[in-house]
Formats: sequence, C-alpha cells, structure tokens
Amino acid sequence: MNAPIVSAPPAIASELSRCVTVSVVSHGHGALVQRLLGQIAATGQGVVDRVILTHNLPAAPVQPPAGGWPFALSEVFNPRVAGFGANHNRAFALCTTSHFCVLNPDIELTDPTIWAGLLAVALQTGAGCVYPCLLNADHTPQDNERAAVTPLALLRRHLLGQTEARTDWVSAAFWLVASPAYRAVGGFDERYFMYCEDTDFCLRLRLAGHALARCDATAVHPASRSSRRNLKHLAWHLRSLLRLWCGPVLWRYLREVGR
Repeated sequence: MNAPIVSAPPAIASELSRCVTVSVVSHGHGALVQRLLGQIAATGQGVVDRVILTHNLPAAPVQPPAGGWPFALSEVFNPRVAGFGANHNRAFALCTTSHFCVLNPDIELTDPTIWAGLLAVALQTGAGCVYPCLLNADHTPQDNERAAVTPLALLRRHLLGQTEARTDWVSAAFWLVASPAYRAVGGFDERYFMYCEDTDFCLRLRLAGHALARCDATAVHPASRSSRRNLKHLAWHLRSLLRLWCGPVLWRYLREVGR
C-alpha cells in the first residue's frame, strides 16, 4: 500500500508552533552540519524548538551566527562511537516537543515550505511518520520509499530490475515522527548498528497502527550508498539484513499488514 501524498496549506496551526525537536548525528560532517544548521534556522523559525547535534566522532563545537540560533542547540560529544539508532534514541530522551525529526547531516533544505508542509500533513493525516519527497543531487527523484526487504524482493530489485509499487518503509534520512508514536514503539532497535534500523522501525510503527505519509515538499539528499563501495559497510548491511530476516518483525508485518 502506498503512503498518502498530501499537499500542504501555506500556514500551520498555531498549536504546532515550536513543536519540533531535530536530531542530527555527525560523523565528522563539520561543514555540512554548519550548512544544515543555517538552513534549519532559515526555514524552521517558529517551528523548530531545539536541535540536538550528536558528534559521533571527535569534533569541535559548531560556530553560531552573530545573532545566535533561533532554536536551542544542544551538542552531545560521544566518548565512543554509537550506532545510528542508539544516537537518535538518546536524542529522543531529551525531546519535550510533540514531534521529533530524524535528519541526516547531508540533507539540503532548499524548499522554504518544508516544515509547514510536514506539519500540515502530520496534522491532516495523524500519521506516525511524515517525510518529504527526497531528491538526488541532480534533483531527480530519489527512491527512498521501499517495499519490505525480503530475499525475494532483493533478487527482483537487483537482478531483474523489478520493484513493487508499495511503500512499507522509508529511508530515515528525513523523518518527522509524532513523539507519542516514537515512544510507543520504543524508538529504534539498537541491535541494528547501521542499516535496516529504519526498515525495522517503520514495520513496527505500521504494526502498531501508525501510518506513513509523504508530503509534497522536497529536500535534497545526495545519498552515498556506502555499502556498495566499502567492505566494512557492506558487512554491516549484510549483518543487519540477516537480523531482519531472522527476527519476527518482518514476517509478522507481512502476515498482518503488508499482504
């Protein structure tokens, strides 16, 4: 089943003012993080209450603009490297707003309507997770909406070039999650160090009765596809796939929701 696409009105409801906490995890992405914070400041005024920036590798603090940030900025410096899900779960523990945004450091916020669009869709649909239309660096549409990752689906995709016209999960490069929904499913499963944690999260979210919804606002995401070029990342990816396939979540989802 495809996620609904909802067009956003130009204004957001007053009750959604400063209702978003943004979590960004940096792995030495200093320049990209500095750019992203500037774009959040430019596009998210009145919407973004707090940004939690987790430095997963040693780094210097970011430099604020002359007038300061229009949101509270909390920087976390990890003493040791943690996984994708663990870092965002720790950030969510500090979240006091109605919505929690998982945001990759390499996202480019080029659409000035992005936050109003996401929140309008969240308000209209009540979806547990709302996400924008992601674009590649050349502004072609990115395939961030995927069918459930089964061995058969992977064979069809990579050997035959066949994809299923359904959305079971969405890449966690840019999510706006309702805080009660994030809390209800227990956040990310931290046994996934990297890869498939977004698949697992979306399937558990759907099993709990929460929908995914796509907004027509856009953001640019120059995806790196590291597991195609780096043997360590490939090993992490394969390990995560095995965990997903050997665990109960995927198969329960296919029985109960994803028929």
